[in-house]
Amino acid sequence: MNLDDCRRLDAQDPLAALRGQFLLPDGVIYLDGNSLGVLPRAAPSRIAEVVAKEWGEGLIRSWNTAQWFDLPQRLGDKVARLIGAAPGEVVCTDSTSVNLYKVLFAALSQAKATSRRIVLSERSNFPTDLYIAESLCRERGFTLKLIDASELPAALNDAVAVLMLTHVNYRTGAMHDMKALTAAAHAAGVLAVWDLAHSAGAVPVALNDSDADYAIGCGYKYLNGGPGSPAFVWVHARHADRFEQPLSGWWGHAAPFEFTPHYQPASGVARYLCGTQPIVALAALECGLDTVLAAEPFDGAQGSMAALRAKSLALTDAFIALVEARCPGRFTLVTPREHHLRGSQVCLAMSGNGPGAYAIVQALIARGVIGDFRAGDSQMPDILRFGFTPLYLGFEDVWRAVEHLVQVLETDEWKRPEFNQKLAVT
Repeated sequence: MNLDDCRRLDAQDPLAALRGQFLLPDGVIYLDGNSLGVLPRAAPSRIAEVVAKEWGEGLIRSWNTAQWFDLPQRLGDKVARLIGAAPGEVVCTDSTSVNLYKVLFAALSQAKATSRRIVLSERSNFPTDLYIAESLCRERGFTLKLIDASELPAALNDAVAVLMLTHVNYRTGAMHDMKALTAAAHAAGVLAVWDLAHSAGAVPVALNDSDADYAIGCGYKYLNGGPGSPAFVWVHARHADRFEQPLSGWWGHAAPFEFTPHYQPASGVARYLCGTQPIVALAALECGLDTVLAAEPFDGAQGSMAALRAKSLALTDAFIALVEARCPGRFTLVTPREHHLRGSQVCLAMSGNGPGAYAIVQALIARGVIGDFRAGDSQMPDILRFGFTPLYLGFEDVWRAVEHLVQVLETDEWKRPEFNQKLAVT
């Protein structure tokens, strides 16, 4: 594949016009949408409208006149279209960590009357998920058990209460078979809790078809909701009215403006709300969600996320092929080659786990090719991580990113001192 091939693919790309939805700085090739999505073009004016008119002029009346009150549910219905959920099953609220605490607490409450006392997860799961689970297990008399992904099916037994997994691994980009693992969990009497932080808006997700129990996800990665954007929470209809979540704030009350002294949970997923909602942040998230939903007309009969998924796989295939052709022997591919096992990112390790991963990423960032770095440990190598968001990336971007990588390596640019000084955020 050469530059002309990439330009030809861009000219044939039905999604190419969707790039116009975003404010991308000139000269930047952004390969970090798996950490923070790009600013939607509609967001600044929408945020200004919320601040100046709805808040500034409407004041408290805007809870009714601007329909602030049901914004978590309305946005939740938009998220539902991307994750295989039904209307009324999702709310946008709080952070992924807080939402995980809620659903994991509810799942453990279901196991309280049984002898099951293990929460099972993948050793390389996202750390905050493990921290939340560790804390809850300690408080509620459970044990968090961490194993390798390949060991998960065999470990599902009558001692396990909950299987807690991230659908797409944040380090490697490896994607679990949600439907198969959920079915295996249920066959063993285990509840399945899924983190969709690196899935929603990036890969097809089918929560109801997979018969999952609980799911949470992030609003500021592939959903382009802005830094610290509200997250979302989904609960299967069979569980929604059975258990209360632990953060019983007034926004999750059945009748919050009756101001009764005792808590009565709202019906359905609305009980997973807690405090007063961050309206400005939710308005920004809606702009981000609309950029992803703009791809729906291109899906055709294949359904949700089909067009974005096809382009994502083509982009990541091209990146892998170009890196291996033009940087022979320098990197080991960490992300699975198989399409059904791959999310929307490509992760590389230095061959032989040699030094330089962090500095190479910093040298690329200085050139306007923005990816990120994830540190390894005794069991995992350092990772150069590149996320591919089909809404605003093209094939020429891929070619130019690899060209910059080649130049950084050939000139030893990455060895410069400034690229080897660790920053607070990597």
